[in-house]
Amino acid sequence: MSQGETTTDHEAIRRWAEERGGCPATVKGTESGGEHAGILRLDFEPKDEGLETIGWDEFFDKFEESNLAFLHQDRTADGKVSRFHKFVSRAQ
Repeated sequence: MSQGETTTDHEAIRRWAEERGGCPATVKGTESGGEHAGILRLDFEPKDEGLETIGWDEFFDKFEESNLAFLHQDRTADGKVSRFHKFVSRAQ
């Protein structure tokens, strides 16, 4: 069985996403004041119309502000590259 790992390392998160063709995004309409990222997501092809691409700096500013950690899986149980991930509270 494949297991997940949790990290808060920005470079590790960025590398994981980019190796899978992902980019930082926010859910449209959840921004605060239209200037700051709202709910964070990673967007993969095909692009999700409900998401808006943002820069990594803005993404990680919100990531830290929200006290999040990145739970991810590198490989599926059968050894294929996995895109499974989610953002969880560091307080868990």
